[in-house]
Amino acid sequence: MAEWVNVGYVRSSISKNKNMNGVPSKVDFINAFRQRTKSAAVRIIRLYQSLPKTGEAQVIGKQLLRSATSVAANYRAVCRARSGKEQYAKLCVCVEEADESQFWLELLGEAEIVAQSRLTDLQQEYLEIVSVLEKARSTHRDNG
Repeated sequence: MAEWVNVGYVRSSISKNKNMNGVPSKVDFINAFRQRTKSAAVRIIRLYQSLPKTGEAQVIGKQLLRSATSVAANYRAVCRARSGKEQYAKLCVCVEEADESQFWLELLGEAEIVAQSRLTDLQQEYLEIVSVLEKARSTHRDNG
């Protein structure tokens, strides 16, 4: 039986396969994080759709759209990697793209293309995504 828990800004189904401390299993965490990156990409798509039709908004928006959707797609590839080296390489791409997404979000706010109040939650989400991915990358490197 699955229960619903909040993982960041995404409600994810986590099975009752938990360790003695009540922490979800590694597989459950990976599946929830895969959904979290995909949901974050959908939120970016919606933001892009609402951007002004000015040249600068569209250029920055497309850059953000590419990097954010790349995070989700490449994390999915991490989960399907055929080797440890391939998995590590895809994790590195994920970290780069998530960090780039943070940059474009910052730029949208600082250039006053989008009100900062509309960006705060997304900026926090990508900060957390980068943190998780960096930890996964360093753990993989240390254990690999």
